[in-house]
Amino acid sequence: MPRAIVIGSSSGIGWSLARVLAREGYDVGLAGRRVEQMEELRREIGGRAVVRRLDLTVPTEARQGLRELLEEMGDVDLIVVNSGVGYSDPDWEQEKEILAVNVVGFAAMANLALEYFIGRGVGQLVGISSISALRGLAAAYSGSKAFASIYLEGLRLKVDRLGVDVQVLDVKPGFVATPMTAGRTDMFWVASADRAARQIYQAIRKRRRHVYVTRRWRLIAWMMKSLPYSLVARLSGKRRS
Repeated sequence: MPRAIVIGSSSGIGWSLARVLAREGYDVGLAGRRVEQMEELRREIGGRAVVRRLDLTVPTEARQGLRELLEEMGDVDLIVVNSGVGYSDPDWEQEKEILAVNVVGFAAMANLALEYFIGRGVGQLVGISSISALRGLAAAYSGSKAFASIYLEGLRLKVDRLGVDVQVLDVKPGFVATPMTAGRTDMFWVASADRAARQIYQAIRKRRRHVYVTRRWRLIAWMMKSLPYSLVARLSGKRRS
């Protein structure tokens, strides 16, 4: 039976992806800050699900917690790094949290996951980035997600150089209905977390390197990368200085 760990599985995409993986026959390790929600998910999916509290704002402790979870579960085939935070018009304290979780915490988990898979000789690492990574429409959040995508590319190049059978997948979701996006009125093409999770699983199964979720966001990605700064500034609703 294959084994997977989903970091950031207490709600949203991570919650739904853990359910999909369990239905597909995986033993699932549920990791994140909110233990009560993960325990609820563990009871729902049953099987050999394991819950472990990880706080990515304390990366040294989070790395030790991930090591312990890997040891408890045995051979793990798949690690998904989904944890992330975001705020609308954040102040500096909120920006610091975004960077602590989405940059330092993300790298701490992805780095250890890759180290584990290199030692094992095979595995799949999945990182959840965002369509926001393509332009700086939300400075701290967009910047943190751009870091995640470039970091994943660097890890992929590393395993290619080493010649090991480790697949690294960068997932860029568009708008997904999750607790983090609740209350927003500017969203379109909104996917449910369950639909997003199903498409992510298909990309995992096909051993893809990159995927937009849902697939129609490929068009928006192409447009975002092509737009000149003047149009991006207008879209952001701010005047160019």
